[in-house]
Amino acid sequence: MRKTLSLLAVSGATAGAVLFAVPQGLAQRDVQLLEPEEAQAELTRATRESQRAEARAERFAAQSEAASEAAEKTAREAAALAAQIQAAEANIAAARARYSLLQNDREKLDKRLADRREPLVRLTGALQTTARRPLTLSALQPGSLKDLVYVRAVLASAVPEIRTRTAALRGELEKGRQLERRAARALENLRGSEQELQSRRTRLAALEAGQRLASREARSNAVRESERALALAEEARDLDGLVETLGEAAKLRAQLAALPGPIARPADLSAQVVDTGPTPAASPTNSARPPGFQLPVQGRTVTGFGELRDSGLRSKGLTLSPAPNAQVVAPSAGRIAFAGPYRGFGRIIIIEHPGGWTSLVTGLARTEVEVGDQVIGGAPLGVASGGDEPIALELRRDGEPVNPLNYLG
Repeated sequence: MRKTLSLLAVSGATAGAVLFAVPQGLAQRDVQLLEPEEAQAELTRATRESQRAEARAERFAAQSEAASEAAEKTAREAAALAAQIQAAEANIAAARARYSLLQNDREKLDKRLADRREPLVRLTGALQTTARRPLTLSALQPGSLKDLVYVRAVLASAVPEIRTRTAALRGELEKGRQLERRAARALENLRGSEQELQSRRTRLAALEAGQRLASREARSNAVRESERALALAEEARDLDGLVETLGEAAKLRAQLAALPGPIARPADLSAQVVDTGPTPAASPTNSARPPGFQLPVQGRTVTGFGELRDSGLRSKGLTLSPAPNAQVVAPSAGRIAFAGPYRGFGRIIIIEHPGGWTSLVTGLARTEVEVGDQVIGGAPLGVASGGDEPIALELRRDGEPVNPLNYLG
């Protein structure tokens, strides 16, 4: 009997103590916790984006292996690395969301145990005190011996009931230990994803450095074109004006490209030249959507298309909240029409896509492309600032803003 009571008292004391010791290393890591609903939404988004990024990485890697030209091979390899970086970023976000959910579950479990432990501790303490009362002391107090016999009889029937009730408590304790182990695994996955992210960023930086060295000879024309684009940016009254001006320049280039080349001088000067009439101007045919269109960066959506912003104006695109230094990629294949800083928008990139489409990405901390570059969808453009600086994406069809979400591939 005494042994049983002693075990019950120890169980009650254990229930009254702090049950969840922080796993080794957890206290050394400051992980920003999310609210349960936000964490669940982030976990769903990040898991989906991780799977998509991994699929893109595999596709680009296969295309790189199959490419015969060195330039195309390098471009596909860079896109594969950028996709792998985005997959690692999504895995980090998913691990943080899982950890937040586990912490929330632990807090709920702590509260349930706190509600259950008090009556158990009081009961086991009182029973043990009564059971340890010396028999001689009970004999000296009138009625106490009878009370002791009565209490012990009650105790004999109460012990099985106590065991039944504490079985649920023991189950909760085991659940708590499982939560500890899962939280430790979530942080371990987080550390692993961060290490993998750093490794992939290093590989991409080395590849981009090699690309810049290989194309240094062809940069003279690019510098002149970039200077012209910057001059247009200075003249444009606002961002819409800049996009419109660049769009007109793109149409002019398309018309010039469609003109026939110089006609060779005939050997017989008396030969008559047949007038075929004026050459029709080229006009791009609108396609249903930009090929393989995707979001340029990993992150939750802060402002949707058409939503009212703090400025009182409707949003013409999407605003995404990425992690600091998140990888930014080209939403679709096209030509870089502008790349550089622009009034209050950080560094921006404007891409002309086939079929009259234009995409605009703002809020970059660093850009890795130059005006005139031809990029494939998923090619690395630069990195996001992160923090309070969001990434904004606009998609325009013949200059008119459309909802990018309707055109995701």
